[in-house]
Amino acid sequence: MEARISIITLGVADLSHSYDFYRQLGFPTHSHPEEGIVFFSTAGTRLALYPIDALADDIKPGTAVAETGFGGITLAHNTRSKEEVDEVLALAERCGGRIVKPAQDVFWGGYSGYFADPDNYLWEVAYGDCWQFDDNGSLVLD
Repeated sequence: MEARISIITLGVADLSHSYDFYRQLGFPTHSHPEEGIVFFSTAGTRLALYPIDALADDIKPGTAVAETGFGGITLAHNTRSKEEVDEVLALAERCGGRIVKPAQDVFWGGYSGYFADPDNYLWEVAYGDCWQFDDNGSLVLD
């Protein structure tokens, strides 16, 4: 298996509402909620939104959707500057997201904060002064 993640799919309660949220954040797409699934382009990986009940049923018919809460996973958006962390968090809040942890200096030497999207998926927005990005905007981890 190649070490690659092609698509991250988020099960959402209201496809149109979540679509609007991510479009307002600036995620590009040619998809529309009427198609039943939405794909957004990102550097290297695609983000998909799919109705949560249909996603659970796709995994195994009759699968119950878990109660909302911390599921042990976060998504991350890494920035090129400390100021951009604050800008992205403010944008997420204006688009209908909820700030869970305001941006602050963190134990590993960076600067980060968290927001929750309309379905309570947690996004860390973080800056590290030693980070580098490739031409596609992907974080270089070498």
